[in-house]
Amino acid sequence: MAEKLNFSLVSPERELFSGAVDQVDAPGSEGDFGVLAGHAPFMATLREGRVVVRNEGRETVYEVKGGFADVTASGLTILAEQAVAVSA
Repeated sequence: MAEKLNFSLVSPERELFSGAVDQVDAPGSEGDFGVLAGHAPFMATLREGRVVVRNEGRETVYEVKGGFADVTASGLTILAEQAVAVSA
């Protein structure tokens, strides 16, 4: 089984997602980026756009309006200024 990425998406109102996934694509302010398990650590600001969570052949999409993404050895955390689920 492939290694999973621990991912958490948090807005000021609540945590929208927390769990192990295959990949997350996010709208960075300097360009879109994707994160898989084992990714090198980095921090990025986010612009308005879609966060796509890919897991076991399914996609879940969230619309975000700014925020930060923090990739560490333990996974990816997105702290969004605003976030709403588009599809589940």
